[in-house]
Formats: sequence, C-alpha cells, structure tokens
Amino acid sequence: MSMEYEHQLMAMQISPADAHGTTPGKEQQAAGVGILLQIMMLVLSFVLGHVLRRHKFYYLPEASASLLIGLIVGGLANISNTETNIRTWFNFHEEFFFLFLLPPIIFQSGFSLSPKPFFSNFGAIVTFAILGTLISSVVTGILVYLGGLIYLTYRLPFVECLMFGALISATDPVTVLSIFQELGTDMNLYALVFGESVLNDAMAISLYRTMSLVRSHASSGQNFFMVIVRFLETFVGSMSAGVGVGFTSALLFKYAGLDIDNLQNLECCLFVLFPYFSYMLAEGLGLSGIVSILFTGIVMKHYTYSNLSENSQRFVSSFFHLISSLAETFVFIYMGFDIAMEQHSWSHVGFIFFSIIFIGVARAANVFSCAYLVNLVRPAHRQIPLKHQQALWYSGLRGAMAFALALQSVHDLPEGHGQTIFTATTAIVVLTVLLIGGSTGTMLEALQVVGDGLEGTLGEGSVDVLKKLHCTQPQR
Repeated sequence: MSMEYEHQLMAMQISPADAHGTTPGKEQQAAGVGILLQIMMLVLSFVLGHVLRRHKFYYLPEASASLLIGLIVGGLANISNTETNIRTWFNFHEEFFFLFLLPPIIFQSGFSLSPKPFFSNFGAIVTFAILGTLISSVVTGILVYLGGLIYLTYRLPFVECLMFGALISATDPVTVLSIFQELGTDMNLYALVFGESVLNDAMAISLYRTMSLVRSHASSGQNFFMVIVRFLETFVGSMSAGVGVGFTSALLFKYAGLDIDNLQNLECCLFVLFPYFSYMLAEGLGLSGIVSILFTGIVMKHYTYSNLSENSQRFVSSFFHLISSLAETFVFIYMGFDIAMEQHSWSHVGFIFFSIIFIGVARAANVFSCAYLVNLVRPAHRQIPLKHQQALWYSGLRGAMAFALALQSVHDLPEGHGQTIFTATTAIVVLTVLLIGGSTGTMLEALQVVGDGLEGTLGEGSVDVLKKLHCTQPQR
C-alpha cells in the first residue's frame, strides 16, 4: 500500500481493513467460526470412528470417515455463501502439513515400533523405498506419456509425466499407518508397509524436485542418474541426524538428574521438544525430517524413555499418542475439506481413468520385481510370501503426501497442466482412501495376514484395542 493511499485513508478516517471490506473484528470472528467448525468436525470424526469400531464396521475406517466428513462439509460450504475469510482457515497449506501435522504422526510410529521387525527387514525396506519408488515413478510417467501420444489421455511433456509419476508414487504413511494400525497385520508385513511408506516419501520428494529442476533449467540427462545418489545422501544424513539427537537426549536425561519430583515438568518439556528439534534440524539442513524424526523416535523409546521417572513415562506415552491421533484425524478432514473447496479441471476424465490403471500397473511392477530381487538373496524361511506381496500391492494407498505435492505442481507447471495433475491426484486420493481403504480389512483377512505378531509391532495399548476389535464383543 502506497504512502499517499494511506494518507488519504487517514484523512477520510477509514482504516486499511475497512477499505478492503473487512474489519479486525470481523476477521477475528471469521477465525473463531473457522476454528469452531474444525473442532466440530474433529469431535464428529472421533465419535463416528468409535461407533464404527464398536459395531465392527470395517468397511469405513476412521481415516476414510474423516475424509468423508471433510468432503461433505467442504461441499456444503462451497455451494453456500460462506464468507471468503472463513474459507481461508480451511485452505490446505503444504508448510502446515509438513511442519506441524506430519512430525507427531511419524514420531509416534517410530516410538511405538519394535526395532526388531523393522531392522530385520531393513534391506527389503530400502529396496522397496529406493528402487521400487524409482520403478513406480518411471513406469507411471512412461505410461502416461505413451497414453498421450496415442490420444488415450491428456498429453503432457515427458518431464511433466515423470513429475506426475514421482508425486503419485508416494504411498502416504498417514493413510497406510492409520488403517494398518487399526486392523492389525502380520508383523513382518507391517514392518515392510510401514518402512516403505515412510522412506519412499523422501525418494518421491527427491524425484519430484529433480524432475522440476530438469524442467525449469533444461538440464542435461545426468540429473536422472544423480537422484539415487542424492537420495542416499539425504537418507544417511537424515538417519544420522535423528540417531544423533536421540542419543543426545538419552545422555542428557541419564546424567542431568532430571528424574526427581520437582523437575518432572522440565523433564516432560525437554522430552517433547527433542523430536521437533530433530525434525526441524533435518529440514533446515535440506535433509528429510520424516526419516530423521522416525529414527529419533526409535532411539528415544529404547534409550531415553528408560531414564525418565515413572510419572513422566506415563505422560509422554499418553501425550504423543494423543497428538498423533489428533493430527491423523485432522489431516484427513483438512484434506477432504480442501478437495471440495479447490477448483478442479474435470475436462480430462480420460486422464484420470487411465492414470488409475497406470498406477496400478506401476505398483505391481514395483512390488513384484523388488520382492523377486529380495527373495533371491534371502534364505528360504525368510522369503517374502506371495500373499504378503499381494497385500503390499493392494496397500499402496495415496493420501496427503501426494496431495501436497500435487498442490505444489499447480504453481510449478503452467498452461493448466498442473491443474489437470492436481485433479487426477485428488480423484486417486479419494478413490484409494475411501474404496481401497474400506476394503483393506477384507483383503487382509482373505490373505490370512491379520492378527499375527501384533505384540512385536505395536504398543501394548494398541494390541489390547486390536484384540478387542477382532476377538471380543464390547463389554457393557
């Protein structure tokens, strides 16, 4: 705003907010209404999730119900005359998702995970995360490009097809973990799905950014060969940062004498701050905060947690379980509302339809080829069985991670290409979370991989919940 314009407003006794049609009072009221709606949707999601679990209705998991609530409320707000300043409180911001919602979910996953099944399958997990994501991205990009050449789908340049393949290859940990933890699986299968979904995000983001760099700078083809090296650098650096922060916290709590009664609040505050320190340190260094906070959670559970007082142990366990549950539920509501409110390009339905088929083919190429390579070097008793491979293929849900990258592509790609990719990604997210997510329980039971080895994968509280879900009727 220019100085002359401000002087004119002051002479007329009109504030800048009034000149734009809003006042500070109305802005505050709009903020209150927006936050109130978010709280109401969270309450509704938790109550609905409890009712669904109590009646053993597995076809609509809590994650799917939360997404559906966000879609319905967003659709109603879109067709009504909801004020713009209220709508702004529901816009999906990638920074808010990556910096505030994702860290507690990933930390709780690492904090509650037994390291034995994770590290015993670590070679397979890295194979699926690196090689598998690369295969999935390239196959999807090539199929989309060929579909455009023969006029099956909307035609995009080859690099933009690879960008779409990279972002849609991210099997979102938010989606996968919320569904698998609720249903319970074989512990080795859980470790594979969990590890791949967390680690492949770093690969997908690295691929997407590399393709974007190639497109914007018309770089030479050597960038395609550098992506694996960059990912390994990112992964090793992030893991080192996470492990380092975890062991630093363990040494601090062991030798600082914080486990006395009058320092319990300080003890809990420091424990809560260390995971966020790990995540932000990695992000600030250009590494992967997801990988860093995951290993921080694993190290802090097995080295730092035992140095806490009993009261602090109870508090931090309940606290991280609480905020991760809130964050998971809010992510799906947040995403559903924004999907309903955003502008979409539905003029290329063929692109959406064939993209769904292409990602299924790419997921199969990823899972079965990597499982074949892993089984070549594994002894017979540790090979990945076919039913686990089928479960891995079916569980490749897309969620908030792909949605956030697709929203970024709207700004990165011109001429409506980003809007087309965003619309296709939105349709794929809704389809996988609602339809495939709802049928995941039936698939797991059909493959007979439900309920084995839960104690080695989940915390005691989660095991009790899962046993009640699958084995007993609710007590009255």
